[in-house]
Amino acid sequence: MEGYVQVYTGNGKGKTTAALGLSLRAAAAGKQVFIGQFVKGMHYSELDIIGSISGISLKQFGRGCFIKNEPSAEDIVAARAGLAEIGEILKAGQYGVVVLDEANIALHYGLFTFVELWALVEGRAPGVEVVITGRYAPDELLAKADLVTEMREIKHYYRQGVEARLGIEK
Repeated sequence: MEGYVQVYTGNGKGKTTAALGLSLRAAAAGKQVFIGQFVKGMHYSELDIIGSISGISLKQFGRGCFIKNEPSAEDIVAARAGLAEIGEILKAGQYGVVVLDEANIALHYGLFTFVELWALVEGRAPGVEVVITGRYAPDELLAKADLVTEMREIKHYYRQGVEARLGIEK
């Protein structure tokens, strides 16, 4: 089975949710799944259940959320260490699906480069499916990916001041 590269991007809600859904489906089919969350270091509800699902591993490579500020040197170090770990995971081939959650945000903020990311994706073991999420996917990634889905915001209750809700957005 050939492993493809999927990208979920855009300003609409649902990129991580779609990747988590694919991860559940893959695990239910007997595949091993690794989810690496870039930028994220905060608590999200999925962290409470993922560990109890056989076949899915998740690790955060963020230190919090700097999206309203500039990333610090520590944010860059954390993301680059995560990218190196993901590179080893991709090469090893132990996982049939590897999700790089919010890697596009890491690219956008210069935590690592597209060239660095793509070299790891190209160096993956045969058959490994890669899912890359996050807003601001660079054009180079869109061109090289096998599947690109753009989540487009048409209407969102955030615009009316609704904060992220437990179990829905966080």
